Amino acid sequence: MLMQGKRGLIVGVANKRSIAWAIAQRCHEQGAELAFSYQSERLGENVKELTAEIPGSVLFQMDVSDDAQVKAGFDLLKSKWGKLDFLVHAVAYAPRQALEGDFVSTTREDFRVALDVSAYSLPVLAHGAKDLMAGGGSIIALSYLGSERVMPNYNVMGVAKAALESSVRYLASDLGPGGIRVNALSAGPIKTLASSGIGGFSTILDHHRNHAPLRKLVELEEVADGALFLLSDMGRGVTGQVLYVDGGYNIMAI
Repeated sequence: MLMQGKRGLIVGVANKRSIAWAIAQRCHEQGAELAFSYQSERLGENVKELTAEIPGSVLFQMDVSDDAQVKAGFDLLKSKWGKLDFLVHAVAYAPRQALEGDFVSTTREDFRVALDVSAYSLPVLAHGAKDLMAGGGSIIALSYLGSERVMPNYNVMGVAKAALESSVRYLASDLGPGGIRVNALSAGPIKTLASSGIGGFSTILDHHRNHAPLRKLVELEEVADGALFLLSDMGRGVTGQVLYVDGGYNIMAI
């Protein structure tokens, strides 16, 4: 029961195939109390249905691009719990047209939206969480290898993930004196709602399966276990890092 007595917020669950949901299930199995935010009423229906199997879950609407909603969300957690032990940032978005064609054609507005939702939301959420983590805590964000290497059709999302990983390092430095650790978890390609918007994703899956050192696709449970390590006291000496759970694919040339 590695998470017994810990309370955490999961941001970004979309459906049962979400990496965020796999992490939530693992934390729940290990004794954590959980809160979930959802971006819209439509996505909220999915979250409400999933969390019915986790008694005592706290649910609330919070659009990470709306400062007022973010503040209201953390005010709610403060009134209900008074503290927060961990935060999972699993939010990413870019307009569909920005994930098609070439990166050089990205519009200013599509770039702004992608960086705002996918990267700037991390320091926004960390700022809201830090006052509830007076006794220390752990924050993780989900990234992908496209932050370091050019991936077909990933385009502006790769740039956003690079900004996200850089934000992890700066936040780790800012929040470390307060005992708050900040890390990123870089998973290999997995079929999720987010990945379905990337053109040619099935080709990426095949390439990963055939070229990763372990010669297999990454499983949701493997990513969840990596998250559990970073969120629990097992990862108490790790901050400002990117943990790759991708079968070693990040070491291979593309």
